[in-house]
Amino acid sequence: MRDPYGVLGVPKNASAAAIKGAYRKLAKKLHPDANKQDKNAASKFAELNAAYEIVGDDDKRKAFDRGEIDAEGKPRFRGFEGFGAGPGAGPGGGGFSRDGNFETFTWGPEGVHRGGGRGAGGGFGAGGIDEILKGMFGGGRRGPQFEPEDFGAEPPGGRDVTWAVTITLPEAAKGTSRRVLLPTGKEIDVKIPAGLADGQTIRLKGQGLPGAGGPAGDALITVTIAPHPTFQRDGSDLRLELPITLYEAVLGGKVRVPTLDGAIELAIPAGTSSGRTLRIKGKGMPGKDGAGDLYVTARIVLPESGDPELEELMRKWRDNKPYDPRRDMS
Repeated sequence: MRDPYGVLGVPKNASAAAIKGAYRKLAKKLHPDANKQDKNAASKFAELNAAYEIVGDDDKRKAFDRGEIDAEGKPRFRGFEGFGAGPGAGPGGGGFSRDGNFETFTWGPEGVHRGGGRGAGGGFGAGGIDEILKGMFGGGRRGPQFEPEDFGAEPPGGRDVTWAVTITLPEAAKGTSRRVLLPTGKEIDVKIPAGLADGQTIRLKGQGLPGAGGPAGDALITVTIAPHPTFQRDGSDLRLELPITLYEAVLGGKVRVPTLDGAIELAIPAGTSSGRTLRIKGKGMPGKDGAGDLYVTARIVLPESGDPELEELMRKWRDNKPYDPRRDMS
């Protein structure tokens, strides 16, 4: 993926508010529903969401700026200190540093750790190779001596790996799939079922890191649903704010309302106040008990430019038919 700052069109020192504003503006512009003739609309929108997932999150943004993760949120390989630093360096657990010292490395859950150097002048420090072998093998060269309890009754298992993917709200409603490159280097197709909740995790058994003689761990795929420019999710229901004109509010009428399945007509009752909510059954997200509903909240929008006739009408209404909608407020 391209540099996330470049995708969002913001400088690296942009404030969190500026990044959020840029994302919202581009989300409306690039949303697939608004670019149905563009075959690349979905990939552009996915790239935008992936960029915002990095720089829109404070911790991930700092990690990216420090070079700890790449533009896709994957950890960057920083290299092993000491390996390849001089003649004799190699992947077998140690290498020679530039000053000729032998350095040791250990691999654990937190990655590679650099051990202390051994003096080059004495071969392998004051104790020599026999001292090292003594520490490793308990005083002789018979081989490692382990007690049964050192490992427990069963061999250790593998470790789980975690990954994150971002999908759109329509994809969450209908179900989709994503091809994911795991930290193990393996590519897999992840099937995302319809109606999945934001932040929910899919567990793929046996797709994690292999164990030392035990079963491999699992791959845990966390699914994030990108914000939608029109709809707000509320469980299995969806909500949207619908702008209507003053005359539609007063006189009523039929208006076109977007849904995840396409626009439909909704009857606005005469005398509808701003803030009134109407329900459209079955136009929400899929759920265990069937599809949720779509709740449409009316918002009366006046003409952008002033209208002398409307103003005169309102003055007459105010003088001849006054009313107080706030009379019940303390």
